[in-house]
Amino acid sequence: MRKFFTVVVVLPLLVLFVIFAVANRHFVTVSFDPFNATDPALSASVPLFVLIIAVAILGVIAGGCATWLGQRRWRRAARRHQADAEAARAQVAQLSAAVRANQGSAQSLVPAAPARLFGPYGRDKQGAAL
Repeated sequence: MRKFFTVVVVLPLLVLFVIFAVANRHFVTVSFDPFNATDPALSASVPLFVLIIAVAILGVIAGGCATWLGQRRWRRAARRHQADAEAARAQVAQLSAAVRANQGSAQSLVPAAPARLFGPYGRDKQGAAL
């Protein structure tokens, strides 16, 4: 499966990347001085494909960080629900142990089930009550 993924996805992307790099290999000057355009204090001369790919990578990282920060509410809720579920499991285990301890006595903690739980209609093909 990994080789299939490599052949189908990675190799065409690699070919496109090389074609893009060859087509955009001329140098551009990137200036970080908004006040002096003729003689910038801070500038760099890089190939255009490096600039475009670097900006795309920074955009993916910024989008990932924004998404991660936006989902913190859901991660917090998931942690809270997991703690609640573990507490409920512990309580069920404790109650089951108490029921097993009282099994021999005449007093039962669980009431007897009625004979007809679902009425005169029964269940359908999927097992749902009618």
